Amino acid sequence: MRMIVNWVLSALAVWFLPYIVSGVHVRTFTTALVAALVIGFVNATLGLLLKAVTFPLTVLTLGLFWLFINALMLEVAAAFVPGFEVHGFLAAFLGAIVLSVVNMVLRWLVKPAVDGK
Repeated sequence: MRMIVNWVLSALAVWFLPYIVSGVHVRTFTTALVAALVIGFVNATLGLLLKAVTFPLTVLTLGLFWLFINALMLEVAAAFVPGFEVHGFLAAFLGAIVLSVVNMVLRWLVKPAVDGK
């Protein structure tokens, strides 16, 4: 159940992304659901590999390089999902930051209800 809630929350974050970042377009909520799934898969595979390989650079930049990797993962996901478009690296960079913050806030808001506290 928790995995489905996290997936829907991620889809909501993707759905709100075009309202905050110009250059990002999501056609429908179904597209946002698929995009959230693909973003999660890309981050779990390619993103994890890139983060492991670039770890020394990430340490030198105090973690800021991971923002570039997250932006790249957002662009990769957009390449695979029809109806989910990211126009330019700046939109991907800002989108990755906003997506992370919105995801964090949504999960913080829903966490007490999911945990049953």
